[in-house]
Amino acid sequence: MCATLVHNNTATWRRTGPAGDSLYSFYTQPNKCNMSHCAARIYLGSSGPISLQDRQRQHMARGLPKQKPIVGVNQVVVVASGKGGVGKSTTAVNLALGLMANDPSKSVGLLDADIHGPSVPKLMNLKGNPDLTETNRMIPLTNYGLPCMSMGFLVDEEAPIVWRGLMVMSALEKLLRQVEWGSLDYLVVDMPPGTGDVQLSISQNVPITGAVIVSTPQDIALLDARRGAEMFRKVHVPVLGLVQNMSVFQCPNCQHQTHIFGSDGARNLANTLGVHFLGDIPLHLSIREMSDRGQPVVISSPDSPEAEAYRKLAAAVLLRIQEVTV
Repeated sequence: MCATLVHNNTATWRRTGPAGDSLYSFYTQPNKCNMSHCAARIYLGSSGPISLQDRQRQHMARGLPKQKPIVGVNQVVVVASGKGGVGKSTTAVNLALGLMANDPSKSVGLLDADIHGPSVPKLMNLKGNPDLTETNRMIPLTNYGLPCMSMGFLVDEEAPIVWRGLMVMSALEKLLRQVEWGSLDYLVVDMPPGTGDVQLSISQNVPITGAVIVSTPQDIALLDARRGAEMFRKVHVPVLGLVQNMSVFQCPNCQHQTHIFGSDGARNLANTLGVHFLGDIPLHLSIREMSDRGQPVVISSPDSPEAEAYRKLAAAVLLRIQEVTV
């Protein structure tokens, strides 16, 4: 077996593996190269060649933390988006309330995992610091029958959370492990936008039933929604499906419908990715107004078409949970 790396540079081979491990690395001499450290590796095992990708997977598998369930929680559903501003938090809140509305016998909780930009306190009209149990576990704040936990309960409302990664991970660990949820059938987790440390940490540390991806039909949002869906696939979290938020605007005067952000973009992306399409949520003034007042539309206007859209979404999510947990 041989390998050739063509480069206008002086290079050397040197052994980097332990005794008995045929691991060699090709290193360039950086002082004679325009590019920063080029490197290629070959692994030769006793049973034949092992690809670099396979060797990396083996190392990563050894280093991954063991998943540990959240005490008292049966199913964890994360609500995510590739980018901010697509209505993810509003969807997460109304999804949780929709699960309760569809089946009042089920207990549901809501965790705001967006450390830098917590939205749940505003959306749920909740303020104050959580009480502690005798074992120093935080008791969630509750409104509309939905227990909630958020970083927003632990800091001043207007205080910026200017933290580096380690502090963010420490806060996330507390939100995951030091909250007294009681007994929950479903915990809905409002994830921060993007595909960074928080998403990976939750995916690797907590057994997640599935992920709901929220996007508008706009092309620029769909690009990031695709990245979000692919990230969950890479960490072996089932993608329950895509939600198309702000799908259509209907004029309250003439009832004319306008697709401000495009039409059927999320539906088409779901077909492309081979995942389920969970439903449309309209762009409606009442959703925005009620959210700003801390009165989610599922609670404040339960008979409205907007509330019905969220309840249909909750039913679709529940159906997908049953499918992936069989």
